[in-house]
Amino acid sequence: MVTIEEILKGGYEEKEVEIKGWLYNKRSLGSIYFILIRDGTGIIQATIKKDDVSEEVFENAEKITRESSLILKGIVREDKRAPGGYEVRAKSLEIIHLSEKFPISKKKHGIDFLLDLRHLWIRSPRQVAILRIRSEIIKACRDFMDENGFVLVDSPILTPTACEGTSTLFETDYFGKKAYLSQSGQLYAEAAMAALGKVYCFGPTFRAEKSKTRRHLTEFWMIEPEMAFVGFEENLKIQEELVTYIVKRVLEKRERELKILDRDIEPLKKVEPPFDRITYTEAIEILQKEGYNINWGDDLGAPHERFISLQHEKPVFVTKYPAKIKAFYMQPDPENENLVLCADLLAPEGYGEIIGGSERINDLKILERKIKEFNLPRENYEWYLDLRRYGSVQHSGFGMGIERVVAWICKLKHIREAIPFPRTITRIYP
Repeated sequence: MVTIEEILKGGYEEKEVEIKGWLYNKRSLGSIYFILIRDGTGIIQATIKKDDVSEEVFENAEKITRESSLILKGIVREDKRAPGGYEVRAKSLEIIHLSEKFPISKKKHGIDFLLDLRHLWIRSPRQVAILRIRSEIIKACRDFMDENGFVLVDSPILTPTACEGTSTLFETDYFGKKAYLSQSGQLYAEAAMAALGKVYCFGPTFRAEKSKTRRHLTEFWMIEPEMAFVGFEENLKIQEELVTYIVKRVLEKRERELKILDRDIEPLKKVEPPFDRITYTEAIEILQKEGYNINWGDDLGAPHERFISLQHEKPVFVTKYPAKIKAFYMQPDPENENLVLCADLLAPEGYGEIIGGSERINDLKILERKIKEFNLPRENYEWYLDLRRYGSVQHSGFGMGIERVVAWICKLKHIREAIPFPRTITRIYP
């Protein structure tokens, strides 16, 4: 057996192959059937001529329905008219399972209909291309971490504390006690950082934000590195290197999938360090000049991030936000204690934030004060305060949302296509 992806790369001309997959489509010219077969790696055309095959094989070609599973054997021929430039002249066609009438047709369907059938919708070429790019992005993240000396640590999904605010937590009962689905693995990664130096966690995170924007999911995946003896500037440099590494990998390995999506890759080719930078204060001034109703001290929303990112060809850092609108653990700016040493990285082309990061507070007294200021229950954070009691060092980290990176690189209109089974405030099925 050979995959369709391997055949389309070339080298199988005039060789007999066996393909196991599903019928994507077919058409008839009377004595000949043209069928499109997909196997998860690609789609290829096969021709079944009545004079060249047995009566049983031709009958199978007549009765086979869309999405039926099959095994086809035949000879590979180069044919520029065929999708992908190759076709298979069939010698045999075995139907494994004859599919019922497939509910998703070639006509346009509404998004709710497609999401109700997401378990079937993901079979379409566009969705397959997106999910293969997603897989490549995740692999690139892991490879970058491995190549740069990071150690993977697994943070818990069930936690007793909030990382970034109690208003967006999913609460659950934990044997009579309150527990929460994790917003972030960061706090636990900081503990592992003190043991292993450079670490990262990767997994699902949950935010109970009642947001209906094209950028929000209630369940999404994040990669979160934490690094000992790393300050604010080095943290930004590592983010630049990671994002550049990911984009180059997708351009190199997933060119075919990008073509399926009709993605213009020229903007992606411009992603090279150093990235552009503006401060939060500069961002507010720019937005006010453009007529946006926003004041210093307000957080940037999706429209603001979109406008700023559209002014830059490359990703842009927005740095040094007001301390009051950022998380309690962020290191104050030594030049202005009302600001913190943080940055959001905005993807270009209007996609907005894909990374949030900061230098972390390393002084016990400052962290104790921040916990009090944010009105957090100190007893839940005693273990986190221990990290500042026993060998505290300057350290930094960041979190990158996988789905937002996928949406940007694939140029998706909505983030729900960037994950196999999206969870939003209105959807938990299928």
